[in-house]
Amino acid sequence: MINAKDWQQEQERLTTVMDKLRGTIAELEPEVSGLRDQVTDIRKRFWEEVTINTSNAEDFEETFYSMKQQEALLSERERSHRQRMQRLKSMKRLLTSPYFGRIDFQEEGSSLSEHIYIGVSSFVDRDGIDFLVYDWRTPIASMYYDFSPGAAIYDTPGGRVTGDMRLKRQYQISGGQLHTVFDTSVTIGDELLQQVLGKGADTQMKSIVATIQREQNAVIRDDTSAMLIVQGAAGSGKTSAALQRAAYLLYKHRDKLKADQIVLFSPNPMFNSYVSTVLPELGEENLQQTTMQEYLAYWLASTFQLENPFDQIEYVLSGTNSYGYEARLSGIHYKASKSYLKALQQYGLWLRKEGMLFQSIPFRDGELVSTEQMEAQFYSYDSSIRLANRVALLQEWLLKKLSVLERKERRAQWIQDELNYLDNEQYAEAYKELVRRHKQEGTVIHFNEEYVGIYGDAEEGLGEAEDFDFDYAMQEEELLRQMIVKAWFKPLRQQVKRLKFIDMIGLYARLFGDAAAYQEMTNEMDMPMHWQEISKQTKEKLSQSELFYEDAAPFLFLKELVEGNRTNTEVRHLFVDEGQDYSPFQFYFLKMLFPRARMTVLGDFSQAIFPQATNLHELDSPLTKLYGEGETNLIRLVRSYRSTREIVAFTKALLPNEEIVPFERSGRKPCLVNVISSEKRAERIIADIAALRAEGYDSIAVITRTADESRQAYDVLQSQGSDALRLITKETLTFEKGAMVIPSYLAKGVEFDAVLIYDASSQTYARESERKLFYTACTRAMHRLVLYATEEWTPFIQAMEPLLYEVE
Repeated sequence: MINAKDWQQEQERLTTVMDKLRGTIAELEPEVSGLRDQVTDIRKRFWEEVTINTSNAEDFEETFYSMKQQEALLSERERSHRQRMQRLKSMKRLLTSPYFGRIDFQEEGSSLSEHIYIGVSSFVDRDGIDFLVYDWRTPIASMYYDFSPGAAIYDTPGGRVTGDMRLKRQYQISGGQLHTVFDTSVTIGDELLQQVLGKGADTQMKSIVATIQREQNAVIRDDTSAMLIVQGAAGSGKTSAALQRAAYLLYKHRDKLKADQIVLFSPNPMFNSYVSTVLPELGEENLQQTTMQEYLAYWLASTFQLENPFDQIEYVLSGTNSYGYEARLSGIHYKASKSYLKALQQYGLWLRKEGMLFQSIPFRDGELVSTEQMEAQFYSYDSSIRLANRVALLQEWLLKKLSVLERKERRAQWIQDELNYLDNEQYAEAYKELVRRHKQEGTVIHFNEEYVGIYGDAEEGLGEAEDFDFDYAMQEEELLRQMIVKAWFKPLRQQVKRLKFIDMIGLYARLFGDAAAYQEMTNEMDMPMHWQEISKQTKEKLSQSELFYEDAAPFLFLKELVEGNRTNTEVRHLFVDEGQDYSPFQFYFLKMLFPRARMTVLGDFSQAIFPQATNLHELDSPLTKLYGEGETNLIRLVRSYRSTREIVAFTKALLPNEEIVPFERSGRKPCLVNVISSEKRAERIIADIAALRAEGYDSIAVITRTADESRQAYDVLQSQGSDALRLITKETLTFEKGAMVIPSYLAKGVEFDAVLIYDASSQTYARESERKLFYTACTRAMHRLVLYATEEWTPFIQAMEPLLYEVE
């Protein structure tokens, strides 16, 4: 703590800043309101202020410039309103806590030391020169995170600035009141971080700008790497740092980077809700958020019923005794690999020479264009042209051919039969079209009384023109023929424009024939085990219009090779959370889909619970080869801030070879509770939930291994009288406080005040492949971890030192 004199000075300074903030807000509010009214008024009166006259070229030009002038006025007012509104929101955010840190910095060559106060956004005094608060993302504020008092530097667009940091101070301010002040020699003093980490879990992730650590700041401010890999221990703040990184990028490149040019791939829809408030807290718009499943479904759900990744892991965890299990596992691993990627690339080269599969264009009882005609036309193009470009040429050829065939079809005999069954509405439509054409030509149509009786005043609104004699009945019939044929050909054109003439399912299914044919088409020599059964399983799914999760990205990759059209050149940054659960194939695919985007991958290989996991740990990770040499940066975050020292010690023992450093925050040791039956376990869990709530813990998770086990546990607990529980499934979209039952893989990325492991017995967690799943479940706990078993404990616990836990 600081002395009384310094406290008084800080209090006076805070009071001054608060007064100026209130004054600025008082000035901005009427400005924002007035501009909003102006914008609304201009929009309402837009067409009243514009003179519309298109009689001649001169009048048309005057109308055009009148509209442009009014549009420019509206745009200027909207821009002014948006800017002032954004500033007003920033000032109101500062009103609660104007700043959280301060450094005193004396630049080399200067005799004066500048007081730099740091907050979530900048606040400049009325003179427009004196910064009362610096945004945490400014270059000068980086020293607060990276240096202790002493020599310090920061980089600016104009070059590097060196000097001496004379003071580093931290504040806790809430409601405009100064609560605590610390002078510190490290990035974030233990006192402040202890208080922040000691709070309960929330329904949504919060901004960490006041407690960013030096290693997290390196993640946030890396602005040069094409690929940034963040391998972080559970609770190391990697996801939080990534979101602050997005805010930093939007701030630094605000003139050329927008929020909709950043995409976050998150582990599940509930996680999207959990992180949705971080960027708005910092005054930025939310970036685009999706999951890999949602992205794949966007392109493939109209063709296939896609397996969900959570259904895949349910099978991996629960289907050990089912027929074909080993083959399915082998297929999952192979289809996630770089080998399969290369095989599909080679298949694409093979298709340049032969083997493209097409679907004929049917018409009535025959076909307009056969597959043989398409194949002959396709392979008549230069073989050096890539597949997607040749498909585009074939598409153009087909559309032209359809136009020729459509004109030819107007003379077909079947048209006469169709004419005989037309109703009055179709005749009326033809009439209106003829009227429109002849009105444009300046001619008048003369009708007999029969036509007038059907259509009313035939000449109304046609204007004055010379009489024009023509055989109306013949023109009407010709127009009706055109309309009939056009209606038949319209869906055919749409199918061609959507590239439905390509047999994509056939192209993918053909890969799963005999091994010799696969090797010939793909140049693949290292075939996976159980190939025959893998092929059988895959083709069976395809025949039912279904797709395994491990086939979705490869199918879409092949589709992109053949058809193109899916690359997105607008996205500039791609964030992939829980990156260890993505396959090498999926990472390459993402790079191909977003060719102009830099990629930030966050994950923990210790939590790699999906069978297609990618190693983020080592410098020889497949990700380090995704971009050019020197464009990849691997940052390791080894300190865990989420859990108490006792919980980290327990979970670290599950993975003894991993480097995990606990933050010095103490609590109770994990508790092992052995009960004699599932009913007694349910009674104990209900009692423990009540006790934890009484202690003030609002976020409590009962974690099971699988979704099936979650449903069973939920039913048992409900039957014992616990009606305040919520069952979390893969369809759950929002994260809420309270007690919940949740499968281990859906809890990834989220934290809870207390975690209750429903079944930590050897019956549930026995296989070595389940070690990381168990570790992931246990590391969700911030303050309390309780484990239950009705039988002997999992071997992962049996191998631990008993000093790491307490037993009841």
